[in-house]
Amino acid sequence: MVGSIEVANHKVHLNGAMQHQNGFEEKLDELRRLLGKADGDLLRIVGVGAGAWGSVFAALLQDSYGQFRDKVQIRIWRRPGRAVDRATAERLFEVINSREDVLRRLIRRCAYLKYVEARLGDRTLYADEILKDGFCLNMIDTPLCPLKVVTNLQEAVWDADIVVNGLPSTETQEVFVEISRYWKERITKPIIISLAKGIEAELDPVPHIITPTQMIIRASGVPIENILYLGGPNIASEIYDKEYANARICGAEKWRIPLAKFLRQPYFIVWDNSDLVTHEVMGGLKNVYAIGAGMIAALTNESATSKSVYFAHCTSEMIFITHLLTEEPEKLAGPLLADTYVTLLKGRNAWYGQMIAKGELSLDMGDSISGKGTIQGVSAVGAFYELLSQSSLSVLHPEDNKPVAPVELCPILKTLYKILITREQGVRAILQALRDENLNDPRDRIEIAQTHAFYRPSLLGQP
Repeated sequence: MVGSIEVANHKVHLNGAMQHQNGFEEKLDELRRLLGKADGDLLRIVGVGAGAWGSVFAALLQDSYGQFRDKVQIRIWRRPGRAVDRATAERLFEVINSREDVLRRLIRRCAYLKYVEARLGDRTLYADEILKDGFCLNMIDTPLCPLKVVTNLQEAVWDADIVVNGLPSTETQEVFVEISRYWKERITKPIIISLAKGIEAELDPVPHIITPTQMIIRASGVPIENILYLGGPNIASEIYDKEYANARICGAEKWRIPLAKFLRQPYFIVWDNSDLVTHEVMGGLKNVYAIGAGMIAALTNESATSKSVYFAHCTSEMIFITHLLTEEPEKLAGPLLADTYVTLLKGRNAWYGQMIAKGELSLDMGDSISGKGTIQGVSAVGAFYELLSQSSLSVLHPEDNKPVAPVELCPILKTLYKILITREQGVRAILQALRDENLNDPRDRIEIAQTHAFYRPSLLGQP
């Protein structure tokens, strides 16, 4: 792999890593020891899925540890055959020529000509092909370091020590069922770090949430102590541009503490926490309300007042829902609000809500959008509505003093479901819901949650 010079930031990169090592080799050696790696035995890390966050995560590892070629191998898998459309190829060419470091790198690698040809329409580029040069199809405006890309799933994962799940929740189960076939003969179980924030719902035998880590456990047979979730209030492109950020890695103490140390960088602080599933669910919950926030922004011409009214109601609904999901919801308030805030500012779910409200996207286009990837908030709306509409989870309505399904106390969630899933209402229904004269003060909803025993452990599959 050829080095590159980043002129603007005066940082010298060599083999995908900064020359000053910041103790990276020592951290790598420590993790190798914990995994029982002998000299000459590579630590094999592979990312599965090459969306924005999955690609950035692999690139961060490559930048930090890629120089230690005799100790670690970092690769990323993505499906082959995804063509890059002409408009994207043209934009990619502009990005390349606006960055001297990227331009020089491609010329040295004899890779520049294919981007010229694609710009002229004389050849077709493919997503796995450009990823090798450091371009993620969902994030072409932020060039990454070159990556080792594998398009054969078996080759990618069969001997991996650490697998990073960068797939959307809607694809996680299917892909890990396939992966499990390649692990049948393995003696040691790999470590899996999931980056996915979506959720799915199951109604039998009782209504409950299925998270990506639970899908992985079910599909692969890897024990829960080897599976972790990493998430935080982050935008992938900004992390790679070295904006200060933080995240939490959640799971069993055996691996979360050493992995937090391994992943931590001066501009990317990784804390650790034992509460795996709840943090995962919160990552999915904020995507629901981010879509509505985007709609409100577009429909009100970015009215600060309307957005603040929406924020008050959506956060009160999220607080209400967290009281159903966890016994100690106050511990999640800060991380949930921070993740919601950054998603509302710049996340793809808020962007999707805006584009739908403006008519620039149609619901008929589905939730996989070119240049953005999967909009996970759409399936999360359906999952949370399905779960919270079950009569078996009934709570006491504060005014009518009779049992109702929890979703009856979440008017925004109900409206988003009718807009996005059943499509029985148009986008402007979100405004009507917000301006309903009978809508309760959001403070009342929070007070109800805090003064009633709403906790339903069965929602997270607990007895």
